[in-house]
Amino acid sequence: MGEAEDIPLLFILIPILALLSNYDQENCLIHVGTEGNLYSVNSRLIGARVEARLYLDHVEVWYGQKKVEDLPRLRGRSKHRVDYRHIVEWLIRKPGAFENYRYPEDLFPTSRFRMAYDALRETTPSRSSKAYLKILKLAAEAGEVQVDEALRELLEGKAEAVIPVESIREVLAKLDTIAPVTMVEVAPVDLAGFDPLCTEMGVRS
Repeated sequence: MGEAEDIPLLFILIPILALLSNYDQENCLIHVGTEGNLYSVNSRLIGARVEARLYLDHVEVWYGQKKVEDLPRLRGRSKHRVDYRHIVEWLIRKPGAFENYRYPEDLFPTSRFRMAYDALRETTPSRSSKAYLKILKLAAEAGEVQVDEALRELLEGKAEAVIPVESIREVLAKLDTIAPVTMVEVAPVDLAGFDPLCTEMGVRS
């Protein structure tokens, strides 16, 4: 049974430039199978020819003899799965790509990333997209969780004016000293204070 589940349901050869009937090269997406679902791929594969192998629960993307992606399979039809890590460098290189991206909501991995972008739009509107993409690139390189925690520290400190990536790097450098939101400080208990009570109870018994 285990071996049967590993057999691909469908093999599809798709040139990445020939995405959908409208050539969706502007969004770095591939169209896999007959369900109309879209998956992002690394922008370095634009113009290459890949093989997408559709399994019951995942999709493998192969370039030549090498597997380059292993993605959870989408359920249903006409859905999309965009990983900002695939396309952030391409967004940085291509002017206007961020503002015109087909699925902009997928470029904000958490609510704090959205808050940071909104703050940048208020403080430096002409450079907000470029500055935010630097934050997104840092998340891809240093870790999304770490950058999200750094944004929490800056936003809670009312530091909207210093959201640029340089400030985030400074916070990351001292991240070990920042208390996570789940950390609760509990004062140490002085057990010596219980000695008289225990003595008194012992006398009574």
